[in-house]
Amino acid sequence: MSAEAFLVSTGVVALGEMGDKTQLLALLLAARFRKPVPIIAGIFVATVLNHAAASALGAWLTQLIDPAWLRYGLGASFIAVAMWMLVPDQADELEDRPRGHLGVFGLTVVAFFMAEMGDKTQIATVMLAARYQDLVTVTAGTTLGMMAANVPAVLLGDQVVNWVPIAWVHRVAALLFAAIGVAMLLGVGA
Repeated sequence: MSAEAFLVSTGVVALGEMGDKTQLLALLLAARFRKPVPIIAGIFVATVLNHAAASALGAWLTQLIDPAWLRYGLGASFIAVAMWMLVPDQADELEDRPRGHLGVFGLTVVAFFMAEMGDKTQIATVMLAARYQDLVTVTAGTTLGMMAANVPAVLLGDQVVNWVPIAWVHRVAALLFAAIGVAMLLGVGA
């Protein structure tokens, strides 16, 4: 397990998740259902499933694409995600109670899995897995980053957004993504 891959994956996703639509979804679920344990468990399950698939895609891409082209593509992708970080997300409204037999846990798993599809942190997971070529470490790191950002949102609800200026968190995350992108384009750490 690469400590760099784990730490970068954790940090990038934790920062990238601040103010993201899935964090807003966590706030909404916590405010609506007031059941933190099934919500946190649902976030964890959805994240592991989603990020494992994203990491597998990233690892697969490294088998298909020439390493030089992959480096330039990943570098440009990190810079594109840096710009995307500066665009605020919005969450859609949820109904007051879960429908069907899923309950709060099932609703959270499905909602988080779907909300994470094509999201910045999922794209970042694909790129990190391609960069580090370590599916397990990247998945563990991105999952920890997701949990680090979302568990406080579930437990503390709306109070979290009063402590952290989201615009500044997005700027720091964008700077981190841009720095990784530029380093990749320059061949640093290759």
